[in-house]
Amino acid sequence: MSQLAVVVVTYKRQELLGELLDSVRALSAKPDLLVVVDNENSPETGRIVADAAADLPETKVQYAPQATNTGGAGGFSEGMRLAYEAGADWIWMMDDDVAVLPEGLARVRRWTDGVDRDLAAGVPLDRTHGVLQPQRRNFDGSAFYWQYHFVTTMGIPNPFAPRAFPEDGAPRWRPMNTACFEGGVFHREVVRRIGLPDARFFIYWDDTIYGYLSTKVTRPALVSDFALRRTRTLQHLPIGRIRKLNSTSDMARYHIMRNRGYMARYLQAHGDLRPALFALGTAVTFGKEFVRLFVSGHVRSGLPELVRGWRDARALRRDPRWEPPRPLGA
Repeated sequence: MSQLAVVVVTYKRQELLGELLDSVRALSAKPDLLVVVDNENSPETGRIVADAAADLPETKVQYAPQATNTGGAGGFSEGMRLAYEAGADWIWMMDDDVAVLPEGLARVRRWTDGVDRDLAAGVPLDRTHGVLQPQRRNFDGSAFYWQYHFVTTMGIPNPFAPRAFPEDGAPRWRPMNTACFEGGVFHREVVRRIGLPDARFFIYWDDTIYGYLSTKVTRPALVSDFALRRTRTLQHLPIGRIRKLNSTSDMARYHIMRNRGYMARYLQAHGDLRPALFALGTAVTFGKEFVRLFVSGHVRSGLPELVRGWRDARALRRDPRWEPPRPLGA
């Protein structure tokens, strides 16, 4: 059986991390490798990971404290590197604010085993599902709505993508052209061909672009099985019956706008940038974030961060030194 690694990135949320590791302890099937990237470099976090390792004798546990906070993007890049170098065939990415459902890993294995059989039978990677995205439940047990379609011309998630599956238990998959590091599962050959996630994003859009890049070498699939549940309550504004507009921070607002500069460079490198439509997508993104500011009452502090991020994105698009990360096989 192929080797599967779970990669967790954490920062100053020991209680949530403890809940996630408790869920790993309770799994009916355990991962072969567990990598915990600690962006805080906290002795308390190290102790929590060591306690989990003592309860997981069949799992190799690697604790990776970072010298500085590299953000989610840097943490996932480092965690994927460690799992890849340890020989993992599949790498399951998680934030620290989720928990694995008791049968979650077994459900993921059902899909990875099918891809392994395809590859062993000679099916090319670009004809099978080298990236998998299982479903998640919200903290209240409802199905989490995730925008699995990325409108590349505008650089935004498709806000009209329908709910993916009925909850009737039948295994299904749906094509997607993005990914989310809150539960995304990646085959090592995809990682080898497209390289590691870009740590320069720090936070936001890094997984979107990594999923987009994966479509160049494989057929990413959103699968119907539920494997995770979210454990952190977020303030949100309901949008219709399914969608919600979640709260966010001023730091996130800055990176939401700034990282569109990186996004544009990736789209341009692959011949998918449409400047006029991308500019429209930037305006739509700014408008969405302004609505969040207005609803949250943080216009005074947040608006300057949105404007600063937009300005810095324009500078990134003109930066002659920018290069995408190299494939690991290069």
